Amino acid sequence: MRKKVIAGNWKMNMLPNETIKFIDDFAPLVKDSEAEIILCVPYVDLFYALLNTQETNIKIGAQNMHYEEKGAYTGEISGRMLKSVGVEYVIIGHSERRQYFGETDEIVNKKLKAAFEHGLKPIVCVGENLEQREKGIAEDVITKQTELALEGLSKDEVKDTIIAYEPIWAIGTGKTATSEDANNAIKAIRNKVAKLYGKAVAEEVIILYGGSVKSSNAAELFSTSDIDGGLVGGASLKPEEFAKIVNYDKQ
Repeated sequence: MRKKVIAGNWKMNMLPNETIKFIDDFAPLVKDSEAEIILCVPYVDLFYALLNTQETNIKIGAQNMHYEEKGAYTGEISGRMLKSVGVEYVIIGHSERRQYFGETDEIVNKKLKAAFEHGLKPIVCVGENLEQREKGIAEDVITKQTELALEGLSKDEVKDTIIAYEPIWAIGTGKTATSEDANNAIKAIRNKVAKLYGKAVAEEVIILYGGSVKSSNAAELFSTSDIDGGLVGGASLKPEEFAKIVNYDKQ
């Protein structure tokens, strides 16, 4: 049975002092959770987050990385750098990276390979926009993104990849795909993985849902057959609210 994974993506929010306060408030609320809990924080917060989660069940991730190990890439962070300070996870290919910073499927694939080269666990994002959804091509879009992201990876690497399905039209809008729609989209992704890498691999791949996940809909979403947890945006900035999402099965 796949383990539930619940990751918070803080995006460009939280100063170091706010990070310390958040962890102090949040950690006691989730100490008995059986889910894998991940906080993906801004670079300036990584040291403080890693330091203050040492005696907790909370893992720390970054929100992005470059595919090169080092070089003349002003303002970028490499996987090697992230690993050197103890980061365990990294988000790759978030829709905001694709939309605002021009990341292509090719770049996402290169970053995914680089993450594995440096021993990081990637959370790779796929998702359709509203226009694609209304045209009825959402499934084609997300399965193609999945295929291109995973291209060239070994079966073991695919098994260790977390995929996050985030319908772009539902990110930060308050709109959420119905649990049935979200589960069907994730089933389609799992079926694509099965076609490419075999059913055994597909059954092990953890696939999350992201898109206005909150405490009021977490239990319904996470109790479906194929949704293995969530990649949570705004709600992960509030310790009590995020704890309710993590503890969805105890409400």
